[in-house]
Amino acid sequence: MASALSHRPVLVIDTAGRWCAGALRCADGRVITHDERMDRGQAERLAPMVEALLGEAGLHPSQLWRIGVATGPGSFAGTRAGTAFARGLALASGAQAIGISSLSAMALEADPDSTGSVFTAHDARRSELVWQVFRRGVADGAVTRSDTDAAKRALAASGADRLTGSGAVLLDPSSAWHDHAPLEALLALCESADAHAPLPSPVYARPPDAALPGGVIP
Repeated sequence: MASALSHRPVLVIDTAGRWCAGALRCADGRVITHDERMDRGQAERLAPMVEALLGEAGLHPSQLWRIGVATGPGSFAGTRAGTAFARGLALASGAQAIGISSLSAMALEADPDSTGSVFTAHDARRSELVWQVFRRGVADGAVTRSDTDAAKRALAASGADRLTGSGAVLLDPSSAWHDHAPLEALLALCESADAHAPLPSPVYARPPDAALPGGVIP
């Protein structure tokens, strides 16, 4: 998973799950992380967390090269908050904002050498999973949302030798995966992203349950 050092500071944030987490790789290779467990409230906690990371490193936001953000699938509010914050900070600092699929990050974490095949599943609740297969570090097919039974059939057909993600235990009760932010993988994917990558956009597990009058999504 280790990537060549950019020699330019890189910040990644992840609020897509039950956490508010971030990591900062400094130009000298030091990695500083903050990771707090929380079900909600990431929008309020994110800015102070990033300020603390930068303060510990002795960096100003203008010194950042890239700002990576986990774009989901994940919680609606958390994913939206993280993506909006990353874009705003990038605009203010001059850094490049990079969107990183949470499924890709978890797959890289499970297969850091990109030599195997990984079935990555996110628990979307209501007996549904959002999943994707990765082979040798590359996505094999699109992100798919299905019920648990269909995901089990897809897992069996995929021949994947590794299973990861918050939905893993629903497919295999013996899965040892636990909720956490894959910060090291996010750093690696942020550093290796294409220089012309589009601005990050959130990927939701499902459409929001509610809308404001006129169909506007909150």
